[in-house]
Amino acid sequence: MNDLCADIGHTSIIHYGEQLCGDHVEIVTPDDNTTVIVLADGLGSGVKANILSTLTSKIISAMVANGLPLEECVSTVAATLPVCSLRGFAYSTFTVIHLINNKTAEFIQYDNPQVICIRDGRNYDYPTTELNIDGRKIFKTVIPQREGDIYVAMSDGCPHAGMGLTYNFGWKREEIIDYFEMHADAAYTAKTLSQMLIEECDKLYGRMPGDDATACVVRIRKRQTMNLLFGPPYNRDDADNMMHVFFASEGKHIICGGTTSSIAAKYLRKPVKPSLSFVRSDIPPVAEIEGVDLVTEGVITINRVLEYARDYIGQKHLREQWSFQKDAASLICRMLFDEATDINFYVGLAINPAHQNPDLPINFNIKMNLVDELSQCLRKMGKRVNVSYY
Repeated sequence: MNDLCADIGHTSIIHYGEQLCGDHVEIVTPDDNTTVIVLADGLGSGVKANILSTLTSKIISAMVANGLPLEECVSTVAATLPVCSLRGFAYSTFTVIHLINNKTAEFIQYDNPQVICIRDGRNYDYPTTELNIDGRKIFKTVIPQREGDIYVAMSDGCPHAGMGLTYNFGWKREEIIDYFEMHADAAYTAKTLSQMLIEECDKLYGRMPGDDATACVVRIRKRQTMNLLFGPPYNRDDADNMMHVFFASEGKHIICGGTTSSIAAKYLRKPVKPSLSFVRSDIPPVAEIEGVDLVTEGVITINRVLEYARDYIGQKHLREQWSFQKDAASLICRMLFDEATDINFYVGLAINPAHQNPDLPINFNIKMNLVDELSQCLRKMGKRVNVSYY
């Protein structure tokens, strides 16, 4: 098995005046090396479109993940969707990106804009096979995955952006390809690329989208492991074992906490070199230990990381605060959110006497809750997360 994985991100904007998006993206991972992604676009907009796209994406993703034939998937969707009382038929377009064993990418496309594939920084004109299933024209593609590949699935709200406003005929597919070729070499995550594309669409619509617009971006990359050590062990005699397991793990190493960094420095027989330079007044400064990628304070810093993680999977208003700053919390965010695919937490269960001060809003339970909630947020970002307690 190779060491490739898929970084997946999707973003939507809603038809102006509606409350629900008529597009839906469903992601299913039947095993660690296979992923099924379905982007469905329901007829029209609003509640009916939302129901159509949600049903379509959930049915197809489940059936493809279970290895059922494409013909059966399409027939089941056609038989299941509710029929529109005005138009007399049920209708939802869809795009399926099926990543198999981290080796093969399969595209199944019905009436959505054609998937864009960027390979080696340029558009890759992949082969397609046309199928006719229950009177529907379906296009199927099977290509080998390569590191650096970018796959872009869209609803038709993207190429229609700006129609009659900025452009006479919308934002053409060729122009969207040019946009991705321009940004392909940058180290943007799939989520960032999807946000960038939809932000451009929103601008072209004059901030009043005439249609739902969704972009789902898949970036094929190598796995990157991050190891984060947080807190000393409950039993002091376990310190050497905890440090041995932590430093023996491949990937980058982050240490959070003053006592924890002192134990690590003693284990490595290297000094802790504190910094007195505050990048931000509300975040303690970083320190240095030779052999460690990042050394920070503990609870205050991790609490800020959790705040950014909540925003990352929610409203996404705070990204600019951590994307370019050099304070400890921002550095951790970039390592966990952007770089990492696999994250190992090594959490010490020792109770810090300083945290027992009733005047401080920090206690042992809050520390554990930080780790639990941050782990959940990271999993929602698509990260593999493992937590070990000592």
